[in-house]
Amino acid sequence: EVRLAESGGGLVHAGGSVRLSCSASRFTFNHYAMGWVRQAPGKGLEWVSIIGTSSPYQELITRDTDSVKGRFTISRDNGNNMLYLQMNNLKPEDTAVYYCAKGYSNSIYSAFDSWGQGTHVTVSS
Repeated sequence: EVRLAESGGGLVHAGGSVRLSCSASRFTFNHYAMGWVRQAPGKGLEWVSIIGTSSPYQELITRDTDSVKGRFTISRDNGNNMLYLQMNNLKPEDTAVYYCAKGYSNSIYSAFDSWGQGTHVTVSS
């Protein structure tokens, strides 16, 4: 069974930064795209960012939703089975529960098939 455990959420002022971490286990981490999705209060799930896999023949590629481009950076550490989301210049509309997610495949266009329990990020104005 896939395990994904997020950490790093909290309360931050608008304009501030937060770094989310996700520890992954029980699957071959570097074979799959990984991503972050979020759910704002009273709203549905929103895809935020996804990162593919790399090889000697393919560079690492990421894809972000428009609302976070230039502010959020997704990264991964395959040696330690960790996924990160660096969030800068946070806005109140970024307030949400953030979930780490595993892709079906190694593609940045992959859907997700597993999620963690989530970590809360609250941005005050």
